[in-house]
Amino acid sequence: MIQTSIAADEALLDDLQRAAFSYFLEVVNPANGLVADTSRDGSPCSIGVVGFALSIYPVAVEHGWMTRADAVERTLVTLRFFHDSEQGEGQETTGYKGFYYHFLDMHSGARVWRSELSMIDTALLVAGMLTAGRYFTAKTPEETELRELVETLYLRIDWRWSQNRSKTICMGWKPESGFLHYGWDGYSEAIVLYVLALGSPSHPIEGGEEAYRAWTATYQWENLYGYDFLYAGPLFIHQFSHAWIDFRGIRDRFMREKRCDYFENSRRATEVQREYARRNPHSFAGYDENCWGLTACDGPSQPLPERADPRRRLFGYAARGVPYGPDDGSLAGWAALASLPFAPEAVLCAARSMRQRYPEMLPTDQYASSFNPSLAGADRAAWVAAGHFGLDQGIVLMMIENHRSELIWRLMRDCPHIRAGLQRAGFRGGWL
Repeated sequence: MIQTSIAADEALLDDLQRAAFSYFLEVVNPANGLVADTSRDGSPCSIGVVGFALSIYPVAVEHGWMTRADAVERTLVTLRFFHDSEQGEGQETTGYKGFYYHFLDMHSGARVWRSELSMIDTALLVAGMLTAGRYFTAKTPEETELRELVETLYLRIDWRWSQNRSKTICMGWKPESGFLHYGWDGYSEAIVLYVLALGSPSHPIEGGEEAYRAWTATYQWENLYGYDFLYAGPLFIHQFSHAWIDFRGIRDRFMREKRCDYFENSRRATEVQREYARRNPHSFAGYDENCWGLTACDGPSQPLPERADPRRRLFGYAARGVPYGPDDGSLAGWAALASLPFAPEAVLCAARSMRQRYPEMLPTDQYASSFNPSLAGADRAAWVAAGHFGLDQGIVLMMIENHRSELIWRLMRDCPHIRAGLQRAGFRGGWL
């Protein structure tokens, strides 16, 4: 019986992982390697999604979903584009100072939507590049060029400039108005950003560990439902940096003082999510310990006369969080599954339960951004967000792989830039 259950779980993970991978084949421009932010018509490229794609190609090779030669060619096309695309202060460029704009035209690669030069999304992109560089280590001309491009692209980023003469890193910059007037306050997905910025051999941020501590000084440590943990409401914050970095047993100064580590912290955050859903303070349909996942995701917005309670506020796309909200009954099944390494048994129970109860949340077998059981239609099916989002598919695929084989974690543990960045941030112990 136990053996059957294990086999069924493995089959489920196979199906979900392969379906998530198909997203990156369906919405890529093969001419430049850019990947669309969403599957919706007219969607631009998100550079963060490209970072996930570069990390996922090695996984695909390991599983036999694509050949090594195909993966190398796709990666090279992408790296060549970012290497050769225009960098400058102009409004129609691709990037500046080694960073890239958050959203790019899928064909020309130029900035769209007057988007910001995004420090965090550049970090996700570069993390994907470094992953590729650690995996494709053959001495062939193609793989040698691939590694050289990765190193060139990483070394030209001026992380110091991104501080704007302050201790911490700014969130973004626009050619029309300069640096954005807000920064990173509170725990967030920015650990990978700081690790990359500290690990740079060419333009590291000024201040070293003190700059990192200036950011961690904004952390909020809380006790919720009996769990002491580093608070962040949306679940993705507890997952994104973990897609690349194995935080098990390594601690910075903040975590040493709390006698915790970021991996354990994410486990506690997962349990807080489950307990919130079990308590269900707003009495939303479907919420329980096996149906949860509040995070940044798409959601319903007014008006929905055939479904919505006119007294209920709906938030559209929002960073939903636990326990302080916002919460309108929208759940992200992918967010629960992306916590698989932290709490495997609980997450697998939730994945099975949600898939059985709300199969509509997996159109074409890929997770929708969110579903809302409280807004059931005449057919009693939950409301489901339209299309698919690349970040959702990427984090699901990578976290399943880290749970199953630790492939990405193993690659990045051997990356000298990651190791240097962690050490300069004050991390000690464990595999370091």
